[in-house]
Amino acid sequence: MSWDQDPFERFRNSTRARIGLGRAGDALPTTVILDFQLAHARARDAVHGRVDFVALAKELAPASTIRVRSCATDRTVYLSRPDLGRQPLAADLPGPGNSHDIAFVIADGLSASAVERHAVPLFKACMKRLGGFRVAPVILGEQARVAFGDEAAAAFGAEVAIVLIGERPGLSVPDSLGAYITFHPQAGRRDSERNCISNIHADGLSYEMAADKIVWIVREALRLQLTGVDLKENAEGTAKVLFHEEPL
Repeated sequence: MSWDQDPFERFRNSTRARIGLGRAGDALPTTVILDFQLAHARARDAVHGRVDFVALAKELAPASTIRVRSCATDRTVYLSRPDLGRQPLAADLPGPGNSHDIAFVIADGLSASAVERHAVPLFKACMKRLGGFRVAPVILGEQARVAFGDEAAAAFGAEVAIVLIGERPGLSVPDSLGAYITFHPQAGRRDSERNCISNIHADGLSYEMAADKIVWIVREALRLQLTGVDLKENAEGTAKVLFHEEPL
């Protein structure tokens, strides 16, 4: 191999990871440093950004929506008190008497850009596959974490909660969306009692593939009356859905 060949080029063509960055003297090349700083800024913007829930509700039409805040009063509190982000504000929830098969919760989580870019098309892809199910109004969770969906969906008498949430951004993907599916949602559910499908974004899992996996899990959850570590995807032609610890 000649000196002018880059041994890492073939690896960079198949991964977004930063490998073989090179050097300029005893430091990294300027372009690499600037690229890193830009990625870091995008990740910070994703975490501190605010979802435009008014615009999101319009995009979800004709599906009806309800906006529910968490007990975290603002972004600073949300980031420093994860427990408050898991609790919906009781005043925003409907009263008893609801009964639905499925409740979708679209929560801002840790990436506003992920929610604004991917939540609506993923929701619509799921709805195309969920004919015949009683679906509650879409719950728009503000300053919300994954477990927020348990109490929020329970208020609608839902058998299954599907939480679409912005995942913690990385330096290669700042807008990754995750989907968490929980059977019989209620306060106190453990992370091991839900299934997660992650990395839904332009360079990751497509909306169609993600919707196929979500709906398969929902149908199996209703049939087997469970989700979590005991429910593994074995649908033909798809990979197993593995349990992930809640990253929020």
